[in-house]
Amino acid sequence: MNQDGGAKPESQFDVGLGHTTPAIEEDHDSSSSVSSVSSTGTIVPSGSLQPSSRPQVAWHDYFDQELHLSGHDIRYHVYLTSPKDPSKDPLFVCHHGAGSCGLSFALFAKEVRKRLPAAGILSVDARGHGYTTSSKLENDFSLPTLSEDLAQVIRLTHEQRNWKDAPSLCVVGHSLGGAVVTRLAKNATFGARLVGFAIIDVVEGSAMEALKSMQAYLANRPASFNSVDAAVEWHTRSRTVRNPASAAISTPPLLVETSEGRWTWRTDLTATKLYWEQWFGGMSKNFLAGKAAKLLMLAGTDRLDKELMIGQMQGKFQLQVFPEAGHFVQEDLPEQTAETVVEFFKRNDRSTLVLPPKVSDLIAQGKKV
Repeated sequence: MNQDGGAKPESQFDVGLGHTTPAIEEDHDSSSSVSSVSSTGTIVPSGSLQPSSRPQVAWHDYFDQELHLSGHDIRYHVYLTSPKDPSKDPLFVCHHGAGSCGLSFALFAKEVRKRLPAAGILSVDARGHGYTTSSKLENDFSLPTLSEDLAQVIRLTHEQRNWKDAPSLCVVGHSLGGAVVTRLAKNATFGARLVGFAIIDVVEGSAMEALKSMQAYLANRPASFNSVDAAVEWHTRSRTVRNPASAAISTPPLLVETSEGRWTWRTDLTATKLYWEQWFGGMSKNFLAGKAAKLLMLAGTDRLDKELMIGQMQGKFQLQVFPEAGHFVQEDLPEQTAETVVEFFKRNDRSTLVLPPKVSDLIAQGKKV
C-alpha cells in the first residue's frame, strides 16, 4: 500500500539536515503493488515494469549531449557540455546526492556557462540513480565504489570525446555527492589537474545526526504518484525543491512507470542503508585534508561542526552560506551557486597566472638584472 502522508524533510534523502515540512497529501491507488529491488537498483513493482518508461525531459536546454559510458558491469549515464578547448578551458564535474540525479545541476550548469562560456560541464547519474544501469544483482553503494565511479566517468568521458589534452577540473558534490568528491580530493586522484572541490549542504556532524530519522522519512514519503506532474508538484509543495523550474527538470528522472500507470521512485534508498554511516563518517577530517582548494556551501551556519568551525577560522576553506535556500542549494539558487563556484575556480586557477622571468634566464639572454 502506498504511504502518502506524514512530515517530510526537505529532500529525497535529506541527510545532513533533519528539517521537517508540513505534511503533503498525495492521491494514491490502493491497487498499486508492493515493490521489490531490481538488478539495477530501482524499485520494481511486482507487476511488469515498462522498460522504455522514461519521462520526456528537455535536458538539451542545459547540456549539449548525454553519453552512455561502459565500465565494468556498469553503464554510466552522464550529461555533458564539452569545454571549448580542453587544453585551457576547465571542466566542472557535478555529483548529486542520494535519491537524486544528474539533472539536479541542470540550472546550475546553464548559469556556469553564462559566466564561463568556454567551460565544460559534466553531470553524472550515480550508480542506481537516473539512467545509469548495472548488470549486478545488487549495487555497491560504498563510498570507495562511488568515488571510483566518478573518477572512471571523468576518464571515460575524456576517452570518448577524444580530447587531446586533459582539462583542469573543479568537482562539485551535493549531500552524498559531497562525500564522494571529498574522497576524490583527499586521495589526489587527479593530482594538480584538480583546481578545487566544492561540497553543498553536507557536514559530518549534522549528517550523522539526521541518519536517525531516515527510515521514518522513507516510510512516510509518497510511494507513488498518478503522474509525473504530480511528483513535481509534491517536490515544490513539500519544499523539497523550492525552485519550480528546477523541480520540473530534476524530478522526472527520479521516477519509473509501473504497469498500472503509476509513477514510483527509481532508486530504492532502503537498499543503501548499509552504507549511510560510512558515507559521512570522518568527512570533516577528509574535507580538510583534501589536496585542492576547498569550498563549502551551506543553507545555514548551524550545520558547521566543531572540526569545520576550527578549520574555517584558520582559513583552510572558503565558506558561503545561503540562508534563503533549502537543502538543494544548487536547485533553489542556481545563479548564486554558479557565481560562487565560478569565482572560487577563478581565484584558485593558477593556469592564468603570469610569472616574472627567472633571473638566470635574463642573464642567459644577456640582459642586465
